[in-house]
Amino acid sequence: MTALAQPYTLEKKSIDGMDVYALNDAGRGMEALVAPALGMNSYSMRVHGKPVFWFPHAGPGEARTKGGMFGNPLLWPWANRIDGMTYTVNGKKYLLNPELGNVRPGPNNTPIHGLLVREEKWAIAASGADRNSAWLRARLEYFRRPELMAQFPFAHTIEIEYRLAGGALEITTTIENMAADPMPVALGYHPYFTITDTPRDGWKARLPAKQRYLLSPRLIPTGETGPNPHGGEVSLKGIVLDDVFGALERDADGFARFSVMGAKQKITVEYGPGYEVAVVYAPAGRDFICFEPMTSITNAFNAANDGWYKGLQTVAPGAVWKAVFRVRPENFD
Repeated sequence: MTALAQPYTLEKKSIDGMDVYALNDAGRGMEALVAPALGMNSYSMRVHGKPVFWFPHAGPGEARTKGGMFGNPLLWPWANRIDGMTYTVNGKKYLLNPELGNVRPGPNNTPIHGLLVREEKWAIAASGADRNSAWLRARLEYFRRPELMAQFPFAHTIEIEYRLAGGALEITTTIENMAADPMPVALGYHPYFTITDTPRDGWKARLPAKQRYLLSPRLIPTGETGPNPHGGEVSLKGIVLDDVFGALERDADGFARFSVMGAKQKITVEYGPGYEVAVVYAPAGRDFICFEPMTSITNAFNAANDGWYKGLQTVAPGAVWKAVFRVRPENFD
């Protein structure tokens, strides 16, 4: 009897002079490319050659040069915006220092997307493939970096694992708090998705959330909420989204599933426990939509300190926080 070929492989490549890891599922025609030097970003995911992640560059080298957002960037140690150049945690006020060059001031002086979107110094901790999956795990020892600790002075390590298995790309994030104080977790990802079998006006989205946070003109939650106006299935024709959703509707397995559909193609983002907020971003005239897994709302540090937001998660000293989300493409044949 001839043994069946192993469907999953992990290959290290050099593309544009950068280390890139290719996770492959030959049986499903799936490939995910991860570039540690691009912030541990899975900048490309394709099924039978068709893109799942939106990536507007010729390759990782051009992406590094031109910058911008693409693929699946990590937002840490805060996701989306902070309302100003200070934040308060555990009753202590911290100041951000833009002169260090690692804070993106954002529009209206709202520092955006944390510190690690372009972080290059991820160390590979494990990689491999077997009959069940292909995986890559990398680690960043944040506590060793003075320019990072100056902005968010909580000693910790963070690991990201990408695992291709069962028709989905699973992303597991693990944070160990090495500080003496409880550490807030305002983590998120900002994946960009594209559907190629129909124009954007033909896309439909499912946004399973009961609640939407009302935002100020600076896109900061005000403390007020309302019902989700996009319940059920919504056509994206003429619709612009830049919304913060809460009270996610979860299936029996504990995952909330946001999705976008074209003529046949469908992409589902499965939010595991710990990802309690969904930011959905679909600007006018662009052929992408973002379903952003978030542990908390925008400006969570200050909202929690103000007393009205109760959803900011923390990690006790010496403890570990871990959460999972998955990207599941369908009908990309």
